[in-house]
Amino acid sequence: MKNVLLFFSFLLLQTSFSQESLKRVLKKYNSESVPYISVTDLKKDQENVVLLDTREPQEFNVSHLKNALIVGYDHFNLTKTLQKLPKDKSSKIVVYCSLGIRSEDIGEQLLKAGYTNVYNLYGGIFEWKNNGYSLINNQKKTTEKVHAFNKEWGKWLTKGIKVYE
Repeated sequence: MKNVLLFFSFLLLQTSFSQESLKRVLKKYNSESVPYISVTDLKKDQENVVLLDTREPQEFNVSHLKNALIVGYDHFNLTKTLQKLPKDKSSKIVVYCSLGIRSEDIGEQLLKAGYTNVYNLYGGIFEWKNNGYSLINNQKKTTEKVHAFNKEWGKWLTKGIKVYE
């Protein structure tokens, strides 16, 4: 019994440490100019938002959130993206990437374009998968695979199968 309690204490400590570390990473790279939405809050309201995946096509092709539209990052085109969005600029839009760093940049552009209800997914697709939520691939089938971007950033993905190609 004592070993079981120690094990669960260790897991709780690891989860707390991991969340604190993620918080520090996001603080380092983000200005929080785009408000965050948690994965649990998005999960509750996923069908009522426009999801924009700001990762690159090779990342999106491995897996993405259901109903997400790919807009990319390196070659992001605001004009083309605006054509995909509702004309009502108060529609709820959630941008995401691997962790929430690239997506903040895209979210800022949407805010500058007049959209008023834009959110950045806290922890990105990694946090989504780490919480056990499902992803789909290009064939619209559930998958455990997640493009982990690179080894440095991939350490934040603790569930699923990491893909680096």
